[in-house]
Amino acid sequence: MKGEVTANPGVLRTLSLMAAAVFFLLSIGHGDAQAVRKSVKIIKIDGSSTVYPITEALAEEFQVREHGNVLVTIDISGTGGGFMKFCRGETDISNASRPIKLGEVAECRRHNVEYIEIPVAYDGIAVTVNPLNHRVKSLSVEDLKKIWGPEAQGSVTKWSRIRKGWPDRKIHLYGPAPDSGTYDYFTRAIVGEQGSSRSDYTSSENYNLLARRVAADKYALSFFGLFYYINNKDKLKLVAIDDGDPSNGKGAVYPTIETVNNGTYQPLSRPIFIYVSRKAASRQDIRDFVEYYIKNAGKVSIGAGYIPLSAEFYRLAMKRFEQRKTGSVFGGEGAREGVSMSDLMRME
Repeated sequence: MKGEVTANPGVLRTLSLMAAAVFFLLSIGHGDAQAVRKSVKIIKIDGSSTVYPITEALAEEFQVREHGNVLVTIDISGTGGGFMKFCRGETDISNASRPIKLGEVAECRRHNVEYIEIPVAYDGIAVTVNPLNHRVKSLSVEDLKKIWGPEAQGSVTKWSRIRKGWPDRKIHLYGPAPDSGTYDYFTRAIVGEQGSSRSDYTSSENYNLLARRVAADKYALSFFGLFYYINNKDKLKLVAIDDGDPSNGKGAVYPTIETVNNGTYQPLSRPIFIYVSRKAASRQDIRDFVEYYIKNAGKVSIGAGYIPLSAEFYRLAMKRFEQRKTGSVFGGEGAREGVSMSDLMRME
């Protein structure tokens, strides 16, 4: 699989915050600086690119409005990479665009890490092409499976192999890396097996970079969280998806806040999460941050292009956190397609 070394926005944000902190410490007296250093609390977060924009916005609000002595550092290792660090006790909170998997459950158990699972919003996975690709307006789930399935490698290499009359030009595929929860969910929903796909595509955890690559390549195709399409919609063309279910009578549907919210955009709609270490939640600064997160996730989700959960669900999420209710309602299955907000309510 082709990978790309790119600037990680999480790392850049952390470095800028640390630089600001160093500048502040240098600008005050030695004795005062020592006192400030001792008083600063660091909350460590890693994980999903998809959840990052929500967590980043809430972290900045929390630090500015609520707690000037708290530094929230956020990195992006993908959902799988984030869980790896979280289950070793290296982070306090893990951003996840899918539920935790059995192997990760076992890893957390091995290191005595208990976790509180908190759904924070709903998201759609957008499939995009270049605006100059005039032929491709919609794709069915079967089309996507034909393109992305492992058997497509070395076989399905041109657009003309997907539908008659489409360009006899090579498909240039870009997508999330295998550590990504978006990759896990997409492969489960489209290919039928989580983590199973062709490997001859260019991967990156930086979804803004994927969007830029599609914008510069007439015959490109990629998928990533709806937020990243919304942020680049003047450069990209959104593809409608037909789930092949004649009973819903909808045909091909574009992902929008409305269609993800009402469940008509299937099967590429999914809940997204944060996982909080039960041990870390014994700290007052982390309790304050998580409570702030739950109280404000709905408002921030709307502004960032995600779909907020219901007020009742956020109330239940707060109750789950206050009671330190550990474990996953998904039973360690990882990505599961077709989970609606009402399903989440019933699970709770």
